[in-house]
Amino acid sequence: MSIEVTREKAIGTIRIARPEKLNAMTLAMYDALGQAFVELRDDPEIRVVVLTGAGERSFCAGADLTESIPALASDRFDISAWDPAHLKGVAFYKPIVCAINGLCIGAGFEIMLATDIRIAAEGAQFQLPEPSMGFVPAGGTLVRLVRQIGYAPAMEILLTARRFSAVQMKAAGVINQIVPAAEVEKTAFAVAEEIARLSSSAVQTIKEAVLTLQDLPLDEAFAAEAVIGQRTFTSEDARKGLSAFAARVRA
Repeated sequence: MSIEVTREKAIGTIRIARPEKLNAMTLAMYDALGQAFVELRDDPEIRVVVLTGAGERSFCAGADLTESIPALASDRFDISAWDPAHLKGVAFYKPIVCAINGLCIGAGFEIMLATDIRIAAEGAQFQLPEPSMGFVPAGGTLVRLVRQIGYAPAMEILLTARRFSAVQMKAAGVINQIVPAAEVEKTAFAVAEEIARLSSSAVQTIKEAVLTLQDLPLDEAFAAEAVIGQRTFTSEDARKGLSAFAARVRA
């Protein structure tokens, strides 16, 4: 199996594990990755997910050019079958921290964009090379990238097919932190542990709101935000949190 799933307390880890091929995605790996996301989404013990790649050379160097891309080019395969692996049309509200070593190219870049907090190695490299080969990054990227970082930087990444450094990606707002390669996973897990200590209902509600309210008209978005907010104020987590806060104030 080239997609590995492990659990450690409240944190689930998904590892793209085909380092001899720079973690390039086969058809079977796309299926397995989608299944891994659903498995951890539905596990009540898991609060946060860490997504990473095996080895130091690559997070994921894209779709396997000997299998996945030819299948698409022959028109015998529907790209929408990969939607679960790209978290398209999947209600996944648990936070995902991405640990990126080495190459993050094509499909790797697209999968990264489905995550929430991104930690990259100093030498990590990022690229959407699809236009140089006559096709487009349609694994959520044509929708997500411009919404996440804005029009001008998104179009430079999408239209030029250039390779970008971690420093450039941080400046563009694609990644959150740059650390030495040896510290990437350690940092990602530290962030995951920090989030896991918070209210899971509050954290997941925040992500749900951010993902579902952004395209609504302003008044509708505010109204929906109030409903979502009220749901958390009356939750068991809020009752416990407010009681603990009151006890500290009285002390």
